[in-house]
Amino acid sequence: MSLSEQHPKAPAVPRSVEEFLNDAQHVAAFTTVRPDGTLHVAPVRFTWDAAAGLARVMTVDTSRKARNLLDAPGGRVALCQVHGFTWATLEGTAMVVRDPARVALGAKLYTKRYWSPPPSPPGRVVIEIEVDRVLHLNT
Repeated sequence: MSLSEQHPKAPAVPRSVEEFLNDAQHVAAFTTVRPDGTLHVAPVRFTWDAAAGLARVMTVDTSRKARNLLDAPGGRVALCQVHGFTWATLEGTAMVVRDPARVALGAKLYTKRYWSPPPSPPGRVVIEIEVDRVLHLNT
């Protein structure tokens, strides 16, 4: 599948939710599952690509969130952005991607959203979340 094509399970997202998800002043809580089954939650910056049905999180391959997904590729995750009583949660399956072109695309989208490039430490990867469910309130 081309990165610009929408995946078949991508849910339709109302315009108000789209605007909220693309508001750069917010961060999100990213939840992955550790190998022992417990949850790991970390604050992250992310990008939302509605056309592709993908959320992307820049990180390094040694981070806990990346290691969780490297241990269980395609695992379920949740990314929840909150502002007061307004929130949107993106759920789906995620993979750690090392492909230089896709990491570069993740960095480009991050730079566009946050007006500055993400850090570029050794081991930089992008986590791609294939979103199949969107929950929201007051958006």
